[in-house]
Amino acid sequence: MADVLMQAEHLHKEFHVPGGVVSAVSDVSLTLYKGETLALVGESGCGKSTLGRVLLNLIEPSSGKVVFDGQDLSTLSAREMRSIRRRMQIIFQDPFASLDPRMTVGQIIEEPLKIHGLMPDRAERRAFVCHLMERIGIRPEYYTRSPHQFSGGQRQRIGIARALVLNPDLVVCDEPVSALDVSIQAQILNLLQDLQAERGLTYLFISHDLSVVRYISQRVCVMFLGCVCETGPSEAVYTHPLHPYSRFLLDAVPQPDPELRKEDRDLLQGEIPSPIAPPSGCRFRTRCPYAQPICAQQRPEMKDYGNGRACACFFPLTEDQHE
Repeated sequence: MADVLMQAEHLHKEFHVPGGVVSAVSDVSLTLYKGETLALVGESGCGKSTLGRVLLNLIEPSSGKVVFDGQDLSTLSAREMRSIRRRMQIIFQDPFASLDPRMTVGQIIEEPLKIHGLMPDRAERRAFVCHLMERIGIRPEYYTRSPHQFSGGQRQRIGIARALVLNPDLVVCDEPVSALDVSIQAQILNLLQDLQAERGLTYLFISHDLSVVRYISQRVCVMFLGCVCETGPSEAVYTHPLHPYSRFLLDAVPQPDPELRKEDRDLLQGEIPSPIAPPSGCRFRTRCPYAQPICAQQRPEMKDYGNGRACACFFPLTEDQHE
């Protein structure tokens, strides 16, 4: 049995806004195992990024708890949390907005070392940063350059270096390739996989691009409107999704085959409901072609289907419904 690195239990996160309360994360429980890549997928606005930040304690949950390597983050003091933060890092979606334009590349990457009081010797610190820059594909002589002098792919490599400079155990990758060209996406994904193999990293990979998710992840967690719909091994979810929403997401993936026309696929209809006033019961029911009266009356609980698979649906898909 793989070792558990992080476990979230019944997480809720609400934001009070004019007109009501936004339920961004609603009763989410998940487990991250050491050395794996767990992909968090769903439409834009479903709460993926908020959940990632709650797991890192960058945003405090409204209720529930996060246990990291046996420690409940809600019980830690500021000093204790500071030491834990060295072991949890994040790669942001926008490779330019996440870099301070007033700092050089070297200053950006070495800043975490200075904040945590590591490597006080300036020459040693610079040598360490230059070695890391070389490893992630940035020439060490660019140490004094500014972020605007780099391409999008190079900026994301800088963001990766900043996340890895403290040698963390967990890295939350918040759509790290969505702003990049397809060819550059492949380079960054390969780099992330190589670094994971070298350092034993654990990734929470947030994305709406299911082709990317299938390539990089071992397990998938599907979210809709703040709730987890389905979890399971990547290949199993891709070949036989249990939740209707998972199947619609897969059908929406662009196909390179010109013979496969749009009308030959089932595409999700309607708009995502408002998180201020989500539907009763199952939050997906207003867009689900299989919804029944019970779906409006009760919220489905996650049910274990064996082999690492779980789904929150009263009417999970059968083999016949995939044909």
